[in-house]
Amino acid sequence: MASAGTALTKPILAPVGTSSAGQDRHPWSAVVARYGDHLALERGCSEHTVRAYLGDVGELLDFLAARGRTDLAEVGLAELRRWLAAQQDDGAAAATLARRAGAVRGFFAWAKDNRIVPVDIAGGLRSPKVGRALPRTITRNDARELLDAAAAAAAEAEGPRGARDVAILEVLYGSGIRVSELCGLDIGDIDAATGTVRVLGKGGKERVVPLGVPALRAVDAWLAQRPQWARPASGHAIFLGVRGGRIDPAVVRRVVHTALRAVPQAPDVGPHGLRHAMATHLLEGGADLRSVQEILGHASLATTQIYTHISDERLRAVYRQAHPRA
Repeated sequence: MASAGTALTKPILAPVGTSSAGQDRHPWSAVVARYGDHLALERGCSEHTVRAYLGDVGELLDFLAARGRTDLAEVGLAELRRWLAAQQDDGAAAATLARRAGAVRGFFAWAKDNRIVPVDIAGGLRSPKVGRALPRTITRNDARELLDAAAAAAAEAEGPRGARDVAILEVLYGSGIRVSELCGLDIGDIDAATGTVRVLGKGGKERVVPLGVPALRAVDAWLAQRPQWARPASGHAIFLGVRGGRIDPAVVRRVVHTALRAVPQAPDVGPHGLRHAMATHLLEGGADLRSVQEILGHASLATTQIYTHISDERLRAVYRQAHPRA
């Protein structure tokens, strides 16, 4: 991956009002570059996360530069609050404001630790509380129909694509791993003897996740056809694109969205929806919350608890529909 501090900061280097080819450079470009390197190399953030953080920080710095600020040490908390207030006036959602405030707090904490600013002024920056919406998910029957339809389509198709797509769907639903984690899998990461898959998750943290028999069979069926697409550049990647390279997350998303269209009553939840479904179905089947947390790789149990809310809401919906005095 390219250096986060160079490649990822290009969109925010030019000050407001200058062209991308202008001679003036953003007064904080070097600081942003260092922060990008810190996120990528020291904290192990993904490229997507680094881009998001630097984008939020860049919007603040552009706001400050447009108001004549050239020294971060002179910026006060009031200016950070004005920046958030301006975005709120422009219609930014509470979730967006919360994310941007968090990114700025992280940036100034790092700047204080690295003696770029004398005081961490952003520690007191608050944003609107965000209500946690329940994620959309699919039912057990939806999941069964989805996988059966994909298998039937693969049986009729020519070439490796169908087998690969079935394996992708089975692994995503069977293990609950993220798209980025699936794309990063190598052949040695799956242990058929123990029925597990080794995953490198957020922040470079490794975990071992159970994988069911249908998923293991689907992976075996795909690996038998993988040589048709494999190239020297394929390395040990399990899932490949048609040109032989490691599969791209956008391709995985397209596979899932296409497969979901075969189940008319199912919401188009995408790959992350299969992760939600897996967690919800585990809890509905009696799994304990702590085990589901470990499987999903959540740092906090509070993140996993949302799936209990989904199950509770389903119980209430069934009650309201079935009970004569509901």
